[in-house]
Amino acid sequence: NKEEEEEEEEEEEEEEEEEEEEEEEEEEEEEEEEEEEEEEKEEKRRKRRKKKKKKRKKERKKERKKERKKERKRERTFD
Repeated sequence: NKEEEEEEEEEEEEEEEEEEEEEEEEEEEEEEEEEEEEEEKEEKRRKRRKKKKKKRKKERKKERKKERKKERKRERTFD
């Protein structure tokens, strides 16, 4: 009878340990998923910033071109 009790206790302890391990694994997985999501968000932000920067650069280039054109026109009118 005492042996049975000890055996049951051991089994319970093992089950508890297994449950704890499973919980830890689940937590780790959740953390990894969250990290991945954060990385994806950051990547999207970087891409948006890069795109905006490129757009601004293009706009400034266009603006300068326009200004040079106006300037040439003015110069011709003086001649």
